[in-house]
Amino acid sequence: MSELKKLNVLMCGTGEYTTGWTGSGASTSDKKVNHLAMVGVNGKKFLAIRQHLEKNIAGVYADMDVNFEEFPKDAQVDADSYPERYLAADKTAIDQMKPGEAVIIFTPDSTHFPIALYAIERGLHVLVTKPATQLLSHHNALIEAAKKHDVVCFVEHHKRFDPVYSDAKAKAATLGEFNFFNAWMSQPKSQLETFRAWAGKDSDIRPINLSYYLSSHHIDICCWILQDIAIPTRVVASAATGIATSEPYNCVPQTEDTITLMVDWQSVKSKTHRGTAIYTASWTAPLKAGVHSAQHWYYMAEKGDINVDQAHRGYDVTVDDTGKAWYNPFYMKYSPSESGHFDGQRGYGYISIEKFIDAVRSVNAGLTQPSHYDKHGLPTISNTVLTTAILNAGRISLDEKRPVGIKKDGERWVLE
Repeated sequence: MSELKKLNVLMCGTGEYTTGWTGSGASTSDKKVNHLAMVGVNGKKFLAIRQHLEKNIAGVYADMDVNFEEFPKDAQVDADSYPERYLAADKTAIDQMKPGEAVIIFTPDSTHFPIALYAIERGLHVLVTKPATQLLSHHNALIEAAKKHDVVCFVEHHKRFDPVYSDAKAKAATLGEFNFFNAWMSQPKSQLETFRAWAGKDSDIRPINLSYYLSSHHIDICCWILQDIAIPTRVVASAATGIATSEPYNCVPQTEDTITLMVDWQSVKSKTHRGTAIYTASWTAPLKAGVHSAQHWYYMAEKGDINVDQAHRGYDVTVDDTGKAWYNPFYMKYSPSESGHFDGQRGYGYISIEKFIDAVRSVNAGLTQPSHYDKHGLPTISNTVLTTAILNAGRISLDEKRPVGIKKDGERWVLE
């Protein structure tokens, strides 16, 4: 694709997932672009971010350009209240972009929808981190806006590009009717420190929804596997509490420890075949489990089953000071190549961004249309709507203590 024009990109959000910088240093969790800009609500962070990028990227890899344009400039801090301050800061940067350029959104969940909608309505292509939105109605609105303005809109569900997951999806297609799916994803209790500090800055921020944050990964994988096989019809949620809200974490009272969603799935081809999926997420796992994210899932169908352990891939390292740890080189290779250059292009964390950039450049060149990408299992805003439907239904089920139905009303998915 060397004949395609390079792309100007705006990164919305200046936290760990955009820069690798957490405020206390580099994150310990694990150029087809022309001009790169970055926008956040706190301009005072940019000096430290630039130093971080120089040290940990330019200082590690050969010929790596880490320059970017910053918004707001001159170390300004947006004074608006949450969440309006995120949109206010991003509007300033977005307004300086031209139709056909791209916006990548890694901001708090509740800000995804207004920022994405604002960008789409100005003819910009959008990649938004998961969950795309907190509400199914907002997800539907982004689908309609992307079609109206003829732009690419992807959701950064990077696990679709994991070679194990994508191969498992292909295997599942040969196993007949769906019967049972069980997914687990957890992070250590230390993660509560990060989110408590973030939420504490704004008293009107609801606790980060654990299910949106972690279960979104495997709910999307399940929806992807079951595309054209089954559809979700009902969600019932349950939560465990008491650890996050106690010493030493002292999170706000509404914070759940572990959330489980049970979802009924109905076959699209057989009235008699129904399946059950259970998605569990926790951020109160042990502190020294050897992995930052413990995650595995099990799929059982009419003619066989699949068992995936993503946390333990036959690659572990033991160090005297820290003990045993399991690594996942499939996500990203951080060590430089033989020539000292960045060598992570084959990792699915990289590929998930690259697929979006490639799609945008292709559409801008007139080689494809945005609707083209809905047909190939890519995480477009249209192809990920059931993930949001399940997550939104789960939140309602927890809050209102009732089952929540999912159905299709014309061309839209809605909740009952």
